[in-house]
Parts: sequence; structure tokens; C-alpha cells
Amino acid sequence: MSNEYEYGADQIQILEGLEAVRKRPGMYIGSTASKGLHHLVYEIVDNAIDEALAGFCDTIEVNINKDNSITVIDNGRGIPVGINHKAGISAVEVVFTKLHAGGKFGGGGYKVSGGLHGVGASVVNALSKWLEVEICVDGMKYFQKYEQGKPVVKLKEMGPTELRGTKVSFLPDDEIFEETIFDYEVLMQRLREMAFLTKGIKIIIRDYREEEVVENIFYYEGGIKEYVQYLNRHKDSLYNDIIYCEGKKNDVYVEVAMQHNDSYTENCYSFVNNITTPEGGTHMIGFRNALTKTFNDYARSQRYLKDNEVNLSGEDIREGLTAIISIKLTEPQFEGQTKQKLGNSEARGAVDSIVSEQLTYFLEQNPNVAKTICEKAVLAQRARDAARKARDLTRRKTALEGLGLPGKLADCSEKDPTKCEIYIVEGDSAGGSAKTARSRATQAILPLRGKILNVEKARLDRILSNNEIRTMITAFGAGISDDFDISKLRYHKIIIMTDADVDGAHIATLLLTFFYRFMPELIREGYVYMAQPPLYKIEKGKTIRYVYSDDELNKTLEELGRDGNYKIQRYKGLGEMDAEQLWETTMDPDKRVLLRVVMDEEESSEIDLTFTTLMGDKVEPRREFIEKNAKYVRNLDI
Repeated sequence: MSNEYEYGADQIQILEGLEAVRKRPGMYIGSTASKGLHHLVYEIVDNAIDEALAGFCDTIEVNINKDNSITVIDNGRGIPVGINHKAGISAVEVVFTKLHAGGKFGGGGYKVSGGLHGVGASVVNALSKWLEVEICVDGMKYFQKYEQGKPVVKLKEMGPTELRGTKVSFLPDDEIFEETIFDYEVLMQRLREMAFLTKGIKIIIRDYREEEVVENIFYYEGGIKEYVQYLNRHKDSLYNDIIYCEGKKNDVYVEVAMQHNDSYTENCYSFVNNITTPEGGTHMIGFRNALTKTFNDYARSQRYLKDNEVNLSGEDIREGLTAIISIKLTEPQFEGQTKQKLGNSEARGAVDSIVSEQLTYFLEQNPNVAKTICEKAVLAQRARDAARKARDLTRRKTALEGLGLPGKLADCSEKDPTKCEIYIVEGDSAGGSAKTARSRATQAILPLRGKILNVEKARLDRILSNNEIRTMITAFGAGISDDFDISKLRYHKIIIMTDADVDGAHIATLLLTFFYRFMPELIREGYVYMAQPPLYKIEKGKTIRYVYSDDELNKTLEELGRDGNYKIQRYKGLGEMDAEQLWETTMDPDKRVLLRVVMDEEESSEIDLTFTTLMGDKVEPRREFIEKNAKYVRNLDI
């Protein structure tokens, strides 16, 4: 055996200081792609938010500078500048160069904190080309600069000042990150959320990269009550009030705001110390328990439910509910490194108790609102019962018909779902070409006739009666909604293949809305893709090139020479391509371009808002969205 790679005591690496972060950045910020890049900003802002939660800061500024560096300024107490005797260096240098160091591990520095692991400032420093910190404390300004995590100079006094707080500027290291251009919209959405969750804090974001400075100021005296209003602003609320519960129990501070609208989807978002918990946890369980018990007790006491009728389910009561559940506690325990789910048992009891008591009081004081909610829940219960019967009928029918696969589905012969893919194709014409073009072993084709139902405007019982949707559910084999089981999915690539025009874009959006509302695991697990058929075919002599955008068209024409001796075909739809062209350009795994549809759990409220805006009943928000985003659209025939 070759001993080229020896493994002994000397092969064990010791990564000093922040070397470990630079070696394995993904362990600390999730990825070195766009999400990880933006995470650097959140880490520094979180420190300022912690000052606000402790009562010492009321304004935070975030600036994107011309060189794409970031500056975060707060008017908190300022990082302590004295010598940390255990480390033998200034406390500032400890914060920016030592992992798991900070004022959040005891000693009373912070009662609650979002920066749980104390790695924020040091990780940002390690992954930056340079970082500068200015601290104004006790009438004096201090300054220190670092390069790739290492101090260039010691902390030094810069002179007297009347200011107070901390200013951190940094430039992400392009040796670490795949891209280093910050997205203003992404940062703006996250900072808006932070402002909603910390009532009374003013957060200002500015972008200096263009000639005209872009600025947004977020300040919400009403906190999460205004957050619910914001999320419901493109929907018709069933009542004007925002139901608000607030209190403290077992050292857990609880805030809950909620309001029902006329939609059929539940949008409840939970946070712990301003950290989003997409998978919920004990605080969400406590909220749901309180909601279900309180409304059933009220519905029975007011005879909205008769003695012989079953209780309303939690899903019935939460239909059309927008809610924010925000708790703060000293030592949050999260399940897993990603902080996706809260595990503290005391949170469940605290939320349950506070919401039960204050919601009961609200319903008694507002009988008209209570009646409206109960009546909607009873209708939801009936629709859910009809949907259950429809599902049962579908299951029985499938069992009687053996495999029960839809007749229009051209299935593949491979049975291993990891090797199988299904193309959802617009129209029978393109479907015919795709069936001829495909690799029969691994590629299935499902043509759709026309546009599917807009599920944003329908309950599950009506959705299950739609032929095109039923066909998809049966073909996928994994069920729908509460019955969805991703382990039964028959294809691990679901590819939406529509024309590159307005109708095609609309069909794709309808499909994505359906997946997001009723099969979100498909998107979460990365199984949904968008095919990218070519826009142009260029022929010059014996040379044939397919191009996928106007920019690519111009570049290709420059390459081929603009002597006019070429023919350009503009594809209006998939049906214009024969089977061979469709395979070569769009379906051949070795040549095709697929875009994976991804969903960031941390931005779920904004994703929901986008679907509501695009697919809901209100026209004006949709017009505003289109006008705002039209500049980003490419290759869409109007």
C-alpha cells in the first residue's frame, strides 16, 4: 500500500484563531454563495439589535458603500475597550478575533440575545478582506483595523467625541465568496423584519453605489402588530382589529399578533430573540394549542357548535390567519445548528397560558369579531370534510385501477425516483414533440391542457376537483397537503417546460403557486426545476447555434460575423421545435439548461407576500409589483 498520504500525529492540523473559519466558512455562515455573503451583515446588525433589546440603542444605520463594503453604525453603549486580562488584549480585539467570545455567555451583559454562539463579529472579521471598527465610549473615540481577521494595528485612541456607539465597516473577501455584490432588496427585507420585531428601533439602510443614493427607513412603534398589517395589506381582512397578546411567564416574554383574512392559507411565523424559526418548535405548539382550545370553548359557549358536532380542528381555525409569534428568553435551546426549531419546554407553557387568557378576554369583549372567525372556521371545517371525502375517493379509485396513472402521462420505465424526471409541458402539441424526443428510460412527459386552477383563490375541496391538478397529484404519487409524503414521490426532478411568452410565464406561476401552497417540500428539497428552451436558432452555412437570451444572441452574431449571411429563427413556443431540436436544446441532460427553484425559509413571509400579490384578487398591488420589477424581465413577449 502506498504511504503517499501518511496519517500520524504530525498530520493532525491545529487551526489557530480564525484560520478554522477561513478554512471551512460554510460551517459558520452556511455557504459562501449569496446567502452567506448577506449573513455577514446580519451578524453585525444582530449585535446592534442586542443593544436595542437591552435598552441602550434606538438607531441602527446600514450603508452599502461605493466599493461594495458595508458599514453598520449603532448608538449603543459601544464595545468595552479595556484590557481583557484573561486574553491579555483589549476586549474589542477579543470580540473580533476569538470565537465564542462576547457578552452573551453569562455575567449579565445581555438578558436576551440573537447572537447565541458569540461567533458573529469574529467570523465576519475572518471572512473580510479588511474590517475597521470605531467605538465611541466614555467621551473618547477608539479605532482598530484588521486584514483577513488579523489586527493591523492595536486599538488606539482617536480623540474626544460626544457620540456613543459602535461603527463597523468591512469588505467581504473575494478569495472566500463566490460573489461579493450585495443585493439591496435582500438586505432591505431582512432589516424591515428586524424593525418589526423590535418595536421602537429605527433602522436606516442606504445604498451609495449609484449616483442617486437609495434609502429606506424602518420604524414601527406598533412592532409585530404593524408586521401583521404589512403582511395582510394585499388581502381583505375579516375584521379591523389586530388581536394582540403580550405578557411574561417563567422568564419568557411573549408577544403574539394575529388577524384573519379572506384567503384559505395559514401564514404563521415564529421568532425567538428575533431569530426566525421556520420549523416552529415549542412556542408554536403552545400558540396552536391555545388557539384551538380557546376558540372551541367559545364556539360551544355561543352555540356556533352544537352538542352533536365535532370540535373545530386547528387547521379550520387557522384558515386565512396571519400571525406573528415572537418570544424572548435568556437561554434558547435550538434543535440543530441551523436554529430552525425551538426546544425550550417552558416556552410552550408560557405562550399557551398568555394567549389562552388574553384571547378569551378579547373574544368576550369583541363578539362580532369572534362570530366572524367562528363562522369562517365552521365553513373551513365543512370544506375540509368535503376535501377528505374527495381524497378518499381518489385513493379508492386508484386502488381499483391498479397503478391508476393518468392516461395522458407518458411514463418512464426506470423505477428508481432518483433517476427519474417528469416534464410538465404546456399543451398537447409540445407534449407530442416531448414524448417523441424524450429518453424513455428516465424521462416522463405530462402534457397539461390549458391553465390550471389558481389555487390562491380556492379551498382544497375545489382544488381536488380540478382535472389537471388531480392528474399531477396522481402522477407524482406523493399525495397533497397534510397527506403529502415525499418518500413516495416518483420523480426527483419535476421540470416545468412552458413557452417563453406571457401565457407560458403565467402557467409556470400557477404551477409554482400550487407547489408552494400544497406541496412545499418539493421546492424545499430542490426537486422543482424550470426548463430553459432556446429563444433563437441561428444558421450560417453549416453552423447551427441555439441561443437563450438577447444578450447571447448579440454575442453569437459578433462571433459569427455580422455580414448578414445568416438566418435567425425566433421560437414563439415549444411547438415550433421538432422532436430532435427539442431534445438537443432543452431535454438532453448533457446539454440542457435547468434552473432549480429554491426557497429560503428565512424569507418565507416575503415569498408568501409575492404569491399573494401575483395571484390574489387585488389588481393594484399586482400592477405596482409589475411596474417595480419590469426592468428585471428578459425575453418576455408582451
